[in-house]
Amino acid sequence: MSVGIVVVSHSDRIAVGTVELATQMAPTTRVVAAGGLDDGTLGTSFEKISAAIAVADDGGGAVILCDLGSAILTAETALDFLDDSQRQRVVIADAPIVEGTVAAAVAAETGGSIADVVAAASSASGPAAGEPGEPERDASASAAAIAARVTLVNKDGLHARPAAEFVRLASGFKAEISVNGVDAKSLLRIMSLGLGVGREVTLTAEGPDAASALDALVALVESGFGE
Repeated sequence: MSVGIVVVSHSDRIAVGTVELATQMAPTTRVVAAGGLDDGTLGTSFEKISAAIAVADDGGGAVILCDLGSAILTAETALDFLDDSQRQRVVIADAPIVEGTVAAAVAAETGGSIADVVAAASSASGPAAGEPGEPERDASASAAAIAARVTLVNKDGLHARPAAEFVRLASGFKAEISVNGVDAKSLLRIMSLGLGVGREVTLTAEGPDAASALDALVALVESGFGE
C-alpha cells in the first residue's frame, strides 16, 4: 500500500491542474483533486475533501496539501470526522501546493513512507529563515565515494518528467547519490540546477550499491530518457 495525495484548493481548476502536473511525474500514485465548492464556485468543500481522502487512502495513508488558510481549516474539519485508525495516517503538509504536490507525489511513487512524503513536500518551501540550505556534496571528502560524468542528450535535460524518472531510479538504491553537488533523490533540488541538453552532469555515489547506482543512472541519461 502506498501513500496517496489530496490537493485542496479554493479553485477546482487549480486543484485539477496540479493533479495533472503531478501525475505526469508520478503516474501510479493516487493524486486526488478537491477544489472549489460543490457548485463549482470558489471555496473549499468538506464533502469534496472527505471524498478525496477516501480515494487517496487505500490503507497506506494520505498527505493533504492546501492553498490558503481556510482550506487548511476545512481539511482539519474533515480529519476530525475520520475514525481513529485512519486519522493517524492522514497528514496535512505545510508546503506550497504546486511544488509540494509534485515533490510529494514523486516521493510516494518511489515507495516513501508518510514521513518521507511529508518531508519531500516540505522541502519545496526551502530552508526556513536563518537556516542554512543543503550543503553541496563533495566526492573528494570521502575516499569511498565514486564518481561518473555523463552528458545530457535529451531535449528536456533534467527537468519535469526526466527529472522525476531520474529521482525514481536513484531512490531505488541505498547509496547516497548526488548530482552536481545536490541530493539525487530530491526532485526539486535537481530541477533547481537548470540542467538542460548538452550539459555535463557529475554523479557521485557512496554506499553498498554505489557502483550499480552509477551504472544505472548513467545508462538512463545516455538513453535520453526515451525521448
